[in-house]
Amino acid sequence: MVVDALLDLYAEGCLRPSAAKVASRAGCSPRSLFRYFADLDDLCRAAVQRQLERARPLFELDVVPSATLADRIESVVRQRLELFGAVAPAATVIRLRAPFQSTLAGELRRNRKVLRQQLDQVFAPELGAMTDSDAAATLAALDVLCSFESVQLLQEDQGLDLEGAAAAMTRAVAAVLAFR
Repeated sequence: MVVDALLDLYAEGCLRPSAAKVASRAGCSPRSLFRYFADLDDLCRAAVQRQLERARPLFELDVVPSATLADRIESVVRQRLELFGAVAPAATVIRLRAPFQSTLAGELRRNRKVLRQQLDQVFAPELGAMTDSDAAATLAALDVLCSFESVQLLQEDQGLDLEGAAAAMTRAVAAVLAFR
């Protein structure tokens, strides 16, 4: 209940609410928050963990390696936009707090590693046809292009809707994979 209240506040754009605000939203007293959580950082970790658990099925990428390159690119772009849309508030908080909370920093590193490994697997035919150094540089570029931060830049800073962000990502991924 308290964790859900904090997630609701994150979703509304309140990324650093006070204990009083969280308690009010949860319908309890600020003092009762700390019966279950050591401090607000502990509550934040629990909220981020809950959001990631809810979104775990979205981490799965439904594409077969034998699919066409265009279909694989479309699957990756669609999955990333859906995943990042679902976790945006918690993903923003984890990035803001990771430098100060090693648990969140570790979770962020693990999630980034999983998503990078997906790209390595999905685009293995193209990467395998490159020299090791070209494949490493291409995978690094793909990882950046398909990251939460890139999606956030496309949607929030550039004002692209979901379709526009998908088109930009698709074009960029295809261009990077075609570069020789």
